[in-house]
Amino acid sequence: MDDDRIDDPLADLDLEKAIHLRWTLRDIKGRRLALSPVADEDIALLTARGLVEVSNGVPRLTEAGHDAIT
Repeated sequence: MDDDRIDDPLADLDLEKAIHLRWTLRDIKGRRLALSPVADEDIALLTARGLVEVSNGVPRLTEAGHDAIT
């Protein structure tokens, strides 16, 4: 198995969902949440995978979240 896939926290998801979540991470990073609101289930999934943390209701990328989109 490719080492990049092993390190990919979204590798076990279907391709469409993984792409959607990567764009969600980019929207969080770019602070575009007013234009592109994030579904609660997406935030919950990203938080459970350690890619996002929520503080005062505002999601922010963790280091792992930044790594997932670079």
